[in-house]
Amino acid sequence: MTFKECALLKLFMNNGGEVLTRKRLMMEVWDTDYLGDTRTLDVHIRWLREKIEDSPSEPSFLRNVRGVGYRFEVQKRKRKRPK
Repeated sequence: MTFKECALLKLFMNNGGEVLTRKRLMMEVWDTDYLGDTRTLDVHIRWLREKIEDSPSEPSFLRNVRGVGYRFEVQKRKRKRPK
């Protein structure tokens, strides 16, 4: 993983379940509030999904919240009970 991918993943994991706005992600990872025509965030999200998702085109962990930003969802696994 690149430095920026690690920074994104850390931010998402520290805020699991919370919707992180594009502005907040750009500010905390790239130290800018510029949201113009740049696709930087989207490209890095795609690269991160390729590393952590079974199916990057149908993500189950790193979810888009249309018009707002992204949310990192952790699906809880059921524990097997000892016999």
